[in-house]
Order: sequence, then structure tokens, then C-alpha cells
Amino acid sequence: MSEHGFSHISKDGEPSMVDVGDKKVTDRIAIARAIVELGNEIVREITDNGFQTKKGPVFQVASLAGIMATKRTSDLIPLCHPLALNKADVDIKIISDTEAQVDCLVKTSGKTGVEMEALTGATVAALTIYDMCKAMSHEIKIKEVKLIHKSGGKKDYNAEEK
Repeated sequence: MSEHGFSHISKDGEPSMVDVGDKKVTDRIAIARAIVELGNEIVREITDNGFQTKKGPVFQVASLAGIMATKRTSDLIPLCHPLALNKADVDIKIISDTEAQVDCLVKTSGKTGVEMEALTGATVAALTIYDMCKAMSHEIKIKEVKLIHKSGGKKDYNAEEK
């Protein structure tokens, strides 16, 4: 960590990839969550039709997109390390008359964490839900994307314990 608290910025203010060479390999897990506000009409429409739209099965396609995104995170976020993932899983469910919840779990054994991979997976899955349902409404909102859990490395984190 730099003297100013940002790990990806040098003391001269330049972007810098963190050197993880001296870190120990540990099992690392991260879970991120996105909430997608679809509205009553879309939730009713997709549940009544077996989660199908004209573009196909909404949650299955979104889950695949999220998993694919976890594997491409370092291509999207410049200072992320490319990681070999042990597991990536996206779980999507309806949580109310208007909302869906996307949870993305990522695991690796490595020298750096998988929070960015989990956040990217949850975000891309949420964006895919939007894409699959936008013909019904452009009022869909991705309300929040947040880290729920991380373990391995220096510090563990659980949002539910906060």
C-alpha cells in the first residue's frame, strides 16, 4: 500500500499495478451482489413465461454472461491481475414483485483477491438482464452493486456483519 492509502497509485501519482510477488498463495473467495429493479410488469411477464423472453431464457443467459465476465476482468479493468479462477458461479432470483437479485461467487488460490471478478460478474449479469428485458421497458434500474463477502489474504469482510 502506498503512503497515501491507494494501492494502485505510486507516490508520484502515477498508475501502478500492485506487486504481489512476495505475497503467499491463499484460498480466496469473493461474493458480490447486484439488485435489478425490473418493475411489476416485467417480473410478472418473465415468471409467467418460465423466465423466457424473445431473446431466450433471461436468467440462464445472464448467468453465463456473468461467469464469462469474471474470466475477462483483467481485460476490462487496467490494473487487475489476470487470474486463474477455480470457480465462478452466478445465482439469480426474484426477491420481490419488482426486483431480481444477482449473486456472483468467485474462488481462486492465489496471491491476490477476486473481489473485482465477483463485482464484474454481478454487474455484467445485471446488464444482461437489462438487455434481455429492455424491449418491455427502459425503466429498468441496476440499483446497487456491492461486495457481500471476501475471505483470504490480509483481511476478511462480511457485509452482513457490518
